[in-house]
Amino acid sequence: MTGSDGPHREPGSDFRPAGPASERAREEEERAVEQALALVGGSDRTGGAGGAGGRPSRSQDPRGHQGSQDSQDSQDSQSHQDARDEDPNAGPSSDPHARRSTDSHPYDGRDNDPRDGRTTTTAATATAPEPVGEQPPLPDRASPGDPAKSRPTLPPPSWNRARAIASRAGRGGPPATIRLPLDRALGHVLAEALGALTDLPSFDTSAMDGWAVAGPGPWAFEAGAGLLAGRGPAAVLPDGTAVRIATGARVPPDTTAVIRSEHAHVDEARGLLHARRSVVTGQDIRPRGQECRSGEQLVPAGTVVTPAVLGLAAAAGYDALPVVPRPRVDVLVLGDELLNAGLPHDGLIRDALGPMLGPWLRALGAEVSDPRPLGDDAGALRSALTSSDADLIVTTGGTAAGPLDHVHPVLEALGAELLVDGVAVRPGHPMLLARLSPDGPYLVGLPGNPLAAVSGLLTLAEPLLAGIAGRPAQDPYRALVHADVHGHPHDTRLVPVVHRPGRKGGRDHVAPLRYNGPAMLRGIAAADGLAVVPPGGVRSGTEVEILDLPWAPATPWTEGCFT
Repeated sequence: MTGSDGPHREPGSDFRPAGPASERAREEEERAVEQALALVGGSDRTGGAGGAGGRPSRSQDPRGHQGSQDSQDSQDSQSHQDARDEDPNAGPSSDPHARRSTDSHPYDGRDNDPRDGRTTTTAATATAPEPVGEQPPLPDRASPGDPAKSRPTLPPPSWNRARAIASRAGRGGPPATIRLPLDRALGHVLAEALGALTDLPSFDTSAMDGWAVAGPGPWAFEAGAGLLAGRGPAAVLPDGTAVRIATGARVPPDTTAVIRSEHAHVDEARGLLHARRSVVTGQDIRPRGQECRSGEQLVPAGTVVTPAVLGLAAAAGYDALPVVPRPRVDVLVLGDELLNAGLPHDGLIRDALGPMLGPWLRALGAEVSDPRPLGDDAGALRSALTSSDADLIVTTGGTAAGPLDHVHPVLEALGAELLVDGVAVRPGHPMLLARLSPDGPYLVGLPGNPLAAVSGLLTLAEPLLAGIAGRPAQDPYRALVHADVHGHPHDTRLVPVVHRPGRKGGRDHVAPLRYNGPAMLRGIAAADGLAVVPPGGVRSGTEVEILDLPWAPATPWTEGCFT
């Protein structure tokens, strides 16, 4: 499901690939220039017609890319620069697909993987569902001269705009509501505000084990167990008398205060109780309605049901809660090159995304089916999409324009509406968001590279799921970054980071982690967040936006291993 190793001609273009010998010579020249630039810190190769190695400039792009879409030359050089700055031991890529990408530009081993390249095929706008038995055939790859498939690709949205589109899509309609018993509501989102069904506490109770007294002391008392929790109302307590009382027991009418056992002296011989400290009216009594009154709002709609919320709901009289159903997610794993077990061999690699996405999506509050491996089969993909009853379908790989990248053609055949088709972010720029029909499921297409897929998950799937689940939008927060972080010339960059406490009164900060290439998971496995690095990068001491990962906090043992 990767791109072809040879040059790729876009339909309707006048581009003619050179012969094998000239192609090899140009590749070698380009690679030498890029390596030299990386060694001297160069990162800008956008000037000059044709660029280094005779590549077409932006105005000469044979594929018709327009507007603010970033130049491939800058992407290549910056990717090489990143590879050397962040991992000093990085060498030439050993990726078997490193020679050519689907747009005939050399693959630099990082952000321009054929599985990670922007597509030039766009799906049609949403149409009515197709009648059964009358579905159009899957389109072949665009053929030369086909105007419907050779129109220019629009510039991709910024990272912030793509997230906003996904969030707005998830909140497009009122969320559904179901009632679940307390023992099944954990982790759901409240569909309605939780109001108290009774006063809390519902009667005056003792806050301590001790003595309930009335009037000034000393107080006469009678021997016995006294008042216990869970019993009915007690008789009125006359002035000058006391009675033993347990924590949580109903306070008798006309009680002045409760004296803790350790603050009282009992004169058994005379049958009198003396206070060791001054007594204040109402002390150690929890009055009715101290926490809330009946009907008062306890927590708002959109609150995630935590164990504490369950306890509060039970105390307030609830047996079941009105919640939003968990979004249902199907995960479709594409690619004939993937293994489900054992060591990689003979060009086959392990599927890293299938085991990762299910737990990750559950941590985001979704109900996830078992991942389904489909291989590179357009028919199987179409069947899976049309038969799904999920709220969201997540696919892995196949979002580029290679011969085995079927996501765009299948979406086009189904009349899907593309809401986001590529994002100006690295890694993961070929991610997409579509809706299969006006009342049908959403689809998030993730790139095949693992960290690029994580980028797509947090850029599109997380805000979409939050909207479907009724979770309120979270305010972004920023933190100091404790190192220079290289950026892409034009795109936002997401970099794994770990939180660190400040030293000697210094501010807490985040440290960027190594092993952050699009095909790597070693960095994100040690991270507790992703730094949102703007185009151009940031200097040490700059505040950057942080995306938290939905699990454990910072892990100090990573210090020195990855930073």
